[in-house]
Amino acid sequence: MKEGIINPESPHSILGFARGMTKGITNVLFLFNSFLQVNILPSFGFLFDIDGVLVRGKTPIPSAKTAFQKLVNSQGQFLVPVVFVTNAGNCLRQKKADQLSHLLGISQNQVMMSHSPLRMFKRYHEKCVLVSGQGPLLDIAQDLGFCQPITIETLREKHPLLDVVDHERRPNVLVSIYFSVVLFGEPVRWETNLQLIIDVLLTSGYPGNPYHHENYPHIPVLACNMDLMWVAEAQSPRFGHGTFMVCLENIYKKITGKDLKYEALMGKPSKVTYQYAEYLIRAQAAERRWKQPIQTLYAVGDNLMTDVYGANLYNHNSWENELASAAAAHCRSVLVCTGVYNPHTEVPLDTRESITEAVFHGHRDFRFDPGLVEPDHIVPDVDAAVDLVFQLENFAPN
Repeated sequence: MKEGIINPESPHSILGFARGMTKGITNVLFLFNSFLQVNILPSFGFLFDIDGVLVRGKTPIPSAKTAFQKLVNSQGQFLVPVVFVTNAGNCLRQKKADQLSHLLGISQNQVMMSHSPLRMFKRYHEKCVLVSGQGPLLDIAQDLGFCQPITIETLREKHPLLDVVDHERRPNVLVSIYFSVVLFGEPVRWETNLQLIIDVLLTSGYPGNPYHHENYPHIPVLACNMDLMWVAEAQSPRFGHGTFMVCLENIYKKITGKDLKYEALMGKPSKVTYQYAEYLIRAQAAERRWKQPIQTLYAVGDNLMTDVYGANLYNHNSWENELASAAAAHCRSVLVCTGVYNPHTEVPLDTRESITEAVFHGHRDFRFDPGLVEPDHIVPDVDAAVDLVFQLENFAPN
């Protein structure tokens, strides 16, 4: 460069200074525009399945811990509203929250069991109900608001002549009692539960009396958890409560020639379950004083017939009760490959190429529609699911 000639690119020159200022302002404007496009408050919520997504039996799935680290801030507070929606029904929700503590500290208000919507069925809370399942059934029923729950074991003690499949358990004496029936989950002794529930249904709640087939429709039956199968540590899926319900329905129809009727079906994929979960999502957002309305729910699960079906069904329903106000506009399904759905091939890039099962594993009262078991997204695991949703929502919390 010749001496005495000013370099216009030099930051010390007037022209160079002006160009530098212009470039700086441009960068600031770019960053400002980028900031405006990034969401720092959530307008969405997560509905996480547990078995097959976060754990297999009691063993955590490795990607779950990584996913959770992205969902909380340095104080351990969730960055978005999250509800853990399980079809399990054999424990109190506090215990299920405690079981997840190895992944992250969560409150029982974030856990939704298959039986949680029973809190809304207050017209049955004062009635004497027969409860079927396993675990602390009386505690679960009372926690939900039922004042007079009676277990199958108590019924068996009051009506010992009714349970005779096991010849070594036959005693004497009969009494009569009125019941409604609540099916919480699969029992341990299927033959006892099937026999005594049929007795109650065919005698209008007086199992010491003879059968009367004309008593139809039968007394109310409320059922939770329709999963035909579920995944634990075994390599293949195991029988779920849905399998028990198939047995009960077919025995009833074989005896009476009529269909077993349900007053309500709860647990995924029922609409009341997703509606109640959405209500819990909104309650969390309100508690954190997030003003942004919740527009979209992301249901992350491993089962086409429950998680995906239920999310799609949510979008086809109009809500008509007290939980309907300000309902989320959409529910999107994200299918993970760590549980019931576990293709041994590379995850397809186009979800339309996913395989729709020819055999419908859903409950008898739900219609089979190939569109309802088509996931919006397929990802390898829950960590990838969180990444995907944050990307779709352009979400970057403080």
